[in-house]
Amino acid sequence: MTPLEHSTFEVPGATLSLSYSDEHGHPVIQLHGLTSSRDRDRLLDLDLGRGLSGTRLLRYDARGHGRSTGRQRAQDYNWETLCDDLLAVLDHYFPGEQVHGVGPSMGCATLLHAAVRRPSLFSGLTLMLPPTAWDTRKAQGADYLSRAEFIETHGMDALLRAEQLNAKPPATVGVPDTVPDVPIELLPWAYRGAAASDLPTREEIAQINVPTTILCWVDDPGHPVSTAVELTRLLNDAQLRIAATPAEVSQWPKHLCDDLGLDF
Repeated sequence: MTPLEHSTFEVPGATLSLSYSDEHGHPVIQLHGLTSSRDRDRLLDLDLGRGLSGTRLLRYDARGHGRSTGRQRAQDYNWETLCDDLLAVLDHYFPGEQVHGVGPSMGCATLLHAAVRRPSLFSGLTLMLPPTAWDTRKAQGADYLSRAEFIETHGMDALLRAEQLNAKPPATVGVPDTVPDVPIELLPWAYRGAAASDLPTREEIAQINVPTTILCWVDDPGHPVSTAVELTRLLNDAQLRIAATPAEVSQWPKHLCDDLGLDF
């Protein structure tokens, strides 16, 4: 297996940290969720590309997350801007190629925006934990704004203590506790950018015409099954898999391999 090559990529207002594993196969881009990173997703068992062989796998930390830099500007973290970053990365690393996209939550949203903007870019999508959208997005946005203000007033430790009171989805039982992989001075702005974001319209998503697998789990208000069901209804070629246990989530890397036509 070719060792991971770590590098950086410049986008307006940020330096992105990337990892690239070249095994001379199909190009795959893997994203992560809000407040997470490549490293944190691995701890959360959401790194579906871990151990993936026979592909050219590119992963990067979104601006302001993980080892990437960022600015104190809400607009930098909205999903349209993150889509700009994704398209720039793909044009540089996989010019003229169709890519398979995989990612949870914010990463899922970024991929959907890119698929709407560049319909021929993707050969397929593996969308994990679709976030709140459309009718459910307003309340989630208000929660993100409250978190931003809470952090600036009370600090990160107080936020973590408050979040420990929230029930966790049953499919995440046994996953270690982690903290946001975003610098404290940028985290409120990342929340504000997310609060101002939404998925593309239903009409736009209905125009996406690539094979898509949607992976979600139950009892997670920030990633409701209702969004996953609606995406499955809207997309032209989509299948939905709903997890209720950690054992079912452990099969998600196999679903990615199936999507890519690879052995697990």
